[in-house]
Amino acid sequence: MRFFDTHAHLDQEEFAADREAVIAAARAAGVETILAVGIGADSSEAALRLAAVHPGVLAAVGIQPNYCAQAAAGDWERVEELARSPGVVAIGETGLDRHWDYSAFDLQQDYFDRHLRLSQATGLPFIVHTRESDADVLAMLREASKRGPLAGVMHSFTGDEATAAECAALGLYISFAGMVTFKKSDALRAVAATVPADRILIETDAPYLAPHPLRGKRNEPANLVYTARSLAEARGGSIEEFAEQTTANAQRLFRVPAR
Repeated sequence: MRFFDTHAHLDQEEFAADREAVIAAARAAGVETILAVGIGADSSEAALRLAAVHPGVLAAVGIQPNYCAQAAAGDWERVEELARSPGVVAIGETGLDRHWDYSAFDLQQDYFDRHLRLSQATGLPFIVHTRESDADVLAMLREASKRGPLAGVMHSFTGDEATAAECAALGLYISFAGMVTFKKSDALRAVAATVPADRILIETDAPYLAPHPLRGKRNEPANLVYTARSLAEARGGSIEEFAEQTTANAQRLFRVPAR
C-alpha cells in the first residue's frame, strides 16, 4: 500500500531530535509522499528546505490564521516569493479560526483573501484551516469563486455533510485527520462516508491529532495508516483500495506525478 500524507508540520520543534527517523519511519509504513505545511514565513522556508533534501517531501507556504498577528513587515511578500519556488505545491495553510483569539478576525479574513488570490494567480491549490468558522469560510469561498475556479482542500475536516458537499461543489477536496478514528466520532465518520471517492484525502496534521489508539501522543506521518483504516471501514471498502484512491486524489490536486 502507498499513502500520501497531505498535511504535516515536519519543521516544528517536536521533530527536532529525530526528524530524519520520523521521515524514514513514514517511508517504511508506506507513506510515499508528505506535504510539509508552513504556518508563517519562517516555517514556510523551513518546509521548503525539507522538501529540497528529502525525496517525497513537498512544501506548502502560507501564514496560518492564528499567526497572522505575528506576521512581520515583509512576511507576506516572502510567502508570495516562496510560492514560485520549485518544490512548492500548495498555498497555506490559511483560513479562519474563531476558537482562538490570537489574531483579530478581520485580519484573518484579510490574509485568507490574500491566500485565495495568490492561489488563483499561481494555479497552486490552497489549504483551508477552519475552526468554529465554517459559515465564514464558505462565504469567502463563494466570493472567491466569482473570480474564477477554486482548487484546494479543507484540511482536518470536522464539519457537517452539507458543508462538505458545498465545498466539493466549489471544487475543493475534503481531508480527514486522526479525529475521525476517535470512539466518539461516529457523526464525523458518517460525513466521511458521503464524500465522493474522487474528493477525499487523508492527513496526520503531525505532530497533532494522533489517531486512536495513539491519542494524546506525538503524531507522525507513519500513523496515517490508522486514519486510512478507519475511513475505509466507514466507507465500506478495503484499506488497499482506499490508500490507492486517496493517493491518486492527492497527486491530482497537488499535480504530483504518479510514481
